[in-house]
Amino acid sequence: MRSSGGSWGRILGRSFYARPTVEVARDLLGCYLVHGTRAGRIVETEAYLGLEDRAAHASRGLTPRTGVLFGPPGHAYVYLIYGMYECLNLVAEPAGTPGCVLIRALEPVAGLDGERPVGPGRLTRAMGISRRHNGADVTQGDLVVRRPPHPERVRIVTTPRIGITHCSDWPLRFFVDGSRFVSRVSTRIAEISRNAE
Repeated sequence: MRSSGGSWGRILGRSFYARPTVEVARDLLGCYLVHGTRAGRIVETEAYLGLEDRAAHASRGLTPRTGVLFGPPGHAYVYLIYGMYECLNLVAEPAGTPGCVLIRALEPVAGLDGERPVGPGRLTRAMGISRRHNGADVTQGDLVVRRPPHPERVRIVTTPRIGITHCSDWPLRFFVDGSRFVSRVSTRIAEISRNAE
């Protein structure tokens, strides 16, 4: 099992995130989320599109809470849900255009001691990520995303997002086909598409 930071591959730079949110959400699949000595392979994401997306925090406009979403891409947006779970999002789109990708599930790779980082609240706990990381620059430092030196080709399944009320039929959830670490499969729509990457 690899443990040194450099062995996980190249850190994703600002330009990776400065693109349409859906592209970023899909391209994060298979990359490694690394925090210190802990690492997990991203196997499930959801895209949140900004002002027109009523499920997105940014739809409420620029506020002290959502400011990071309107700032430069490649930063962490971490918030609390249900008074107990913290969720990690990665800011996408050029500065001034809000958009973010929720990291929903990881495949354990290093330093997780058998924990199952499935679901956005569990993975932050397993990875030691909390609201103190809100606004952190994920293109440098201790919390980063790395592209594997030899990325695997993955098949991506697209479904509606889960656990939300507004815009719940939008096909903005993406996961690695066949991964046993995906949080759960939508029961409303089993599958919209499988695309070879």
